[in-house]
Amino acid sequence: MNREDFPMLNHDLIYLDNGATTLKPKVVIDKITDYYSSYSANAHRGDYDISLRVDNEYENTRELVKRFINAASRKEIVFTSGTTESLNMIAFGFFKHYLEANEEIIITKSEHASNILPWFKIAKDNNLKIKYIELDENYEVSINNLKKIITPNTRVISLAGITNVLGDVRPLKDIISLAHENNILIVVDGAQCVPHMKIDVRNLDIDFLAFSGHKMCGPTGVGVLYAKEELLEKLEPINLGGGMNESFDNLNEVYLKPLPTRLEAGTPNIAGVIGLGAAIEYLNNIGISNIRKHEMELGKYLFEELSKIRHITVVNKKPTSTIAFNVDGIFSQDVAVYLNKYGICVRAGNHCAKILKDEVGVKNTVRVSLYLYNTKEEIDKLIALLKDKNKILSEML
Repeated sequence: MNREDFPMLNHDLIYLDNGATTLKPKVVIDKITDYYSSYSANAHRGDYDISLRVDNEYENTRELVKRFINAASRKEIVFTSGTTESLNMIAFGFFKHYLEANEEIIITKSEHASNILPWFKIAKDNNLKIKYIELDENYEVSINNLKKIITPNTRVISLAGITNVLGDVRPLKDIISLAHENNILIVVDGAQCVPHMKIDVRNLDIDFLAFSGHKMCGPTGVGVLYAKEELLEKLEPINLGGGMNESFDNLNEVYLKPLPTRLEAGTPNIAGVIGLGAAIEYLNNIGISNIRKHEMELGKYLFEELSKIRHITVVNKKPTSTIAFNVDGIFSQDVAVYLNKYGICVRAGNHCAKILKDEVGVKNTVRVSLYLYNTKEEIDKLIALLKDKNKILSEML
């Protein structure tokens, strides 16, 4: 699908590590180059033509993001460096002041480090409790298992919309409905779901959402923090400096700008934000539903073909667009190095989900994560290289 749009695919490689980052289409690359070549000024600081053009492009992306996730207002869209910064802002700018001693934070052991470590930190500092939803037999979150651990002290549930190792899709609508019935706030790590499926924050009633540009055909170093306006108003800036204040005359007279500007201190990643806008327009033209259909068809095919190989253990219990597996008796990184000899890029290791091993019983895996430009032919080449275990062993020596 649209392979001709991606210059990286002109090289002799098969890129199957889209959970880490996606390739960039030429329209995104050109948009960034145009900014640096034609109107490379700062944002919201100049009174000259090229600076005003920067402002227009920058704020146009905010509007594109608003529409992309169906936020109620542009005020609810804050640009960050990525999902990690967004989640840290949510944890330290809001929940650190919102939660009281002995109150509970619910997560799972299949979360990315960025959706675990900030909660660990504020739990330790503020004497809070971390609780884990037990995964079901398919390593998924079920409403029944969530109901079992909710108590009157539960104040926040923070979950990935889609996990980055096994690609399971969380039932966000049901989870959020249950949470709100119990006066619990919801944080969604959208790093893996926003690029792959339609996320409508108002329909789902999401309180906080974080996602990154580079996992959705955009540049690295740019992301989004979304929150309902009434919650975002209570989020304290964790960065202070230029651009986010109205005035400061002394210690007691510091006045900050309104949302979202007060949460975007300093010179932003202007090229990244403009590039993100181009990426959103690109995905809109293809259609998120078309992307999801394509990658799920590939995921089903990959799952079935891997499952036929006797010396391969697939960790997933069902097909998704992200499949984790191991070749029996061979370290995952050795498999990745072997595949690299043939121009195939996969991820090996624990994938920043270091406590998932407690649930699935294996620490390191090979991960294949698919996106719109991958093909059945690429999967066939991967499978052919994995079928011969002796070949893998001989080339490792």
